[in-house]
Amino acid sequence: MTSPARRAGAYAALSTLSLAVPFLGPELAAPIAVAAAALALVVTDGPLFELFAFPGDYKDGRLYSLLTFVLAISALGLLAVNWSLPMSVFVGAVLLVGYGGFAEHLARTRTDRDIVHTAAFCVVGSLAAIAGQAASYVATDTTLEGALPVLVFLAVAGTLLAALLRDVLINYDEPIVLLSVGFALWLLWALEPTVDTTGIVVALGVTLALGYVSHALGTASIAGMLTGILLALLTIVLGGYDWFAVLITFFAVGSLSTKFRYEEKASRGVAEGNDGARGSSNVLGNTAAALACVLGYAASNATLIGVDPHLFLFAFAGSVATALSDTLSSEIGAVFDNPRLITTLEPVDPGTDGGITWQGELAGIAGAGAIAGVALAVYPDLGIGGAAVIFAAGFLGMTADSLFGATLEGETIGNQSVNFLATLTGAVVGAALYLLV
Repeated sequence: MTSPARRAGAYAALSTLSLAVPFLGPELAAPIAVAAAALALVVTDGPLFELFAFPGDYKDGRLYSLLTFVLAISALGLLAVNWSLPMSVFVGAVLLVGYGGFAEHLARTRTDRDIVHTAAFCVVGSLAAIAGQAASYVATDTTLEGALPVLVFLAVAGTLLAALLRDVLINYDEPIVLLSVGFALWLLWALEPTVDTTGIVVALGVTLALGYVSHALGTASIAGMLTGILLALLTIVLGGYDWFAVLITFFAVGSLSTKFRYEEKASRGVAEGNDGARGSSNVLGNTAAALACVLGYAASNATLIGVDPHLFLFAFAGSVATALSDTLSSEIGAVFDNPRLITTLEPVDPGTDGGITWQGELAGIAGAGAIAGVALAVYPDLGIGGAAVIFAAGFLGMTADSLFGATLEGETIGNQSVNFLATLTGAVVGAALYLLV
């Protein structure tokens, strides 16, 4: 059986053929794709089969993994030729998956450290995507002047998403990763991000530092770290540093609260798993609504939707205020006795879904106030009234989380779904109060 690194190298070389579309045109590139698909169906053994076969292909005696990879490339290529998917995005997405995967497998031959494997994928995948996009610009006679910072942003964002998908999927499937990255980058391109060289350098420096600190302190798993870096990068580029200041307050204070009297919480059975390192599902459960608000804000600024951009600002701050409020309420309240169920006020065991303590409620109120205060500091035009809206959204979102926990969590939905519903509630309340006030 071919080594994973050699097989990944073969797929990386195959991904390079995506450059045939912008350089040779679809008429000459199409036969190449057909030949690759035919190869997957015809070859059943021998050196070529050994080179491209994944373990599952040996059972069927067909290169189905190769076929689906070629079909995924072909699907994106058709969108680039016949629809509005930029040719540069198509080529960049294919190359970042192909060469990023090759670099990851090479790293696996050198070390067992997962963080090194992830770093190799991200660095090489980003460089391949940048090179592929630039080559596509040259092939289509498009000027690169002023475009490089955006190409870097798209490359890094796509590579982070690909690395995250490869980490969280049980048996990651390259075609799924490729299509997901292609469509995500298409969306980001449509949002018309505006960033200069200094801006992208600073944004990358800040987000990578955030990732390093979260990993070094053990406050996030690799998947959680990737999710946080990606969200931070999108927030800085599409929203701005003011939005990022609000977001980083949640990440910093929330992560520290997880470590608060951790051993005591562990002995009670109410501590965050994995030594307090939050995974991607936890990060997404708390920030998915905020991410949607960032994208909505960028879409409104790009005139893709006719909505007041400030609406998304209040929704974003409301969701983040909810996330921090709920996190502090849970992490601080968990070390105190005599919790009561929010729906009946009956005493319950520590860790019971929907159980609250007065100490936890005060901590949650402080969390909502912290986000409102930071928002007021970076956006003075909000005024006291705007800060009050954000505080109210955070408090009501925290209360909704407890209500959802008491009534829905368990057999119906899990904790991360409850977190998402709560932060969504905070976002809706923030937007609604903004419209009313």
